[in-house]
Amino acid sequence: MQSILAVTVPFFALVLAGYLAGQRHVLPESTIPGLNAFVLYFALPCLLFRFGANTPLFDLLNPALLGVYLLSALLIVFVTIALTLGERVHMKDAAFGALVAAFPNTGFMGVPLLVALLGQAAAGPVISTILADLFVTSSLCIALAQAHEASGHGARVAALRALRGALSNPLPWSIALGAAFSVAGLHLSGPVDVVVRMLADAATPVALFAIGTVLWRAGQHAHTRTPVANFLPVALIKLFLHPLLVFLLAAAAHALGAPLSTFQITVLTLAAALPSASNVSLLAERYGADNGRVARIVLSSTVIAFVSFSGLAWVFGVRPG
Repeated sequence: MQSILAVTVPFFALVLAGYLAGQRHVLPESTIPGLNAFVLYFALPCLLFRFGANTPLFDLLNPALLGVYLLSALLIVFVTIALTLGERVHMKDAAFGALVAAFPNTGFMGVPLLVALLGQAAAGPVISTILADLFVTSSLCIALAQAHEASGHGARVAALRALRGALSNPLPWSIALGAAFSVAGLHLSGPVDVVVRMLADAATPVALFAIGTVLWRAGQHAHTRTPVANFLPVALIKLFLHPLLVFLLAAAAHALGAPLSTFQITVLTLAAALPSASNVSLLAERYGADNGRVARIVLSSTVIAFVSFSGLAWVFGVRPG
């Protein structure tokens, strides 16, 4: 456990540092969008490009792995909606709650954390989950959030808008470009390689710090005060039910002969055990959902994950190198 905490403590400490920087106004709120833009458009794409370029294509697009992960995400979405939909939580809020229950923080936190814990080979499975959540899970939940509009037209428009948003996101394109380099056997060299490496090296600390600032900002812009019973169960679904479901489905697929190794099952399960993606609170605000509830789900899942994620890694017998 000590070796696991030696990895996880710095990661969560940087998230806390970002939160405190926002709370104490060391970092002005007006600078937070710029910080996130640097991570999203410069640092993280370079990190994912480098991982993609050094990962075999089948590891990035393993059909069995994607199938297991997508099936578990869909089940989590519909289970969460079924358990939370009611008089206090309407369809739009239930759908965004389901999104934070099924969408782990794989981009900003998961890739560097799992690579630090498990080695370079963990990058491929984690990157697969990013693609699945960006294109399928997010689009589905946003469409469901708009399903109340007449004749389902709003749901179709929302789904198309979500897909366009995923296509305009630089992360899938950086992954695709890295995969193309991997297949073609190409490598960057000279000053270009140095610039990409420098930006990639900046991705992890700045992304973690940015998570903390986003969590603080989301709390500041929350429009409602949400009872604990309306957000804590969703955080627990994210941290416990989601990884359990992924593990059971992956183990069953492995037993049936699917090309899934024990290592890939471990990576996939730990990815599902990550806290909720912090950017969902921004999506909820954009679509007029209860961003206060979403922000509290994300914040509570991040706080609890320090213990639950580290504990699950210990149960799996992870031994960081």
